Amino acid sequence: MTYCVAMRLRNGLAFAADTRTNAGVDNIATFRKVWTLERTGERVLVLLSAGNLAISQAVISELEEDIKVADDARSSLMTVTSMFHAARLVGEAIRKVRHIDGPALEASGGFATSMILGGQIGTEEPRLFQLYAEGNFIEATEDTPYLQIGEHKYGKPILDRIADTDMRLGDAATLMLLSFDSTLRSNLSVGMPIDLVLYRGDTLSLTLERRIDQNDPYFLALSEAWSTALRDVFGHLDPFDMAGAERPPEAPSKGSSVR
Repeated sequence: MTYCVAMRLRNGLAFAADTRTNAGVDNIATFRKVWTLERTGERVLVLLSAGNLAISQAVISELEEDIKVADDARSSLMTVTSMFHAARLVGEAIRKVRHIDGPALEASGGFATSMILGGQIGTEEPRLFQLYAEGNFIEATEDTPYLQIGEHKYGKPILDRIADTDMRLGDAATLMLLSFDSTLRSNLSVGMPIDLVLYRGDTLSLTLERRIDQNDPYFLALSEAWSTALRDVFGHLDPFDMAGAERPPEAPSKGSSVR
């Protein structure tokens, strides 16, 4: 399993993904789940993947092959003119891999993959999409400025409370790392390092790519500060009012009579 999250902001996009993959408790490995594509001044695309690693790698290989052989009759992520059409291409690559490998995978557990695609092409505003195993997709909106795939339930509550399209890029990175901190504490199938990618809108060049490992000073300080703040806030909450609490009447035992 894995955890990936991305945010769509007014001033750009933020992405983060863990690197753990496992086939059992004693077979754990690290793989990068972030794929970036950049032509400075023209386009920036970032793809996050979760699910079956072999499927994800096959989809990315299909996209890379399209780039190598693209011509007037065959589009690629380096030639499409909008992020919508880029999402279409990724969906087509997923369906192609499913057509080839799907029957065998369905017979042994299912075709499990999901992806997040974000970026900017030309003067179009930055956009963010989530793609499903069927190749269809949804787009992040003002109402839901973030998307998650993989083991997302532990990191979702803090995003629901705080995520906002008006956040600064650095604040979005902090928020996503706190979302990871909650997930790492509750699920062993998600693990560090975390790959973080930030893109400032209209620059058409990646702003930051950084790998955060378990000894990263900022992440360690952030995790400790968050734990301390939560304990402090909890200590200042009004206690539950126990006044008037009564012991519930005991039910009569079997065979006894009530007079």
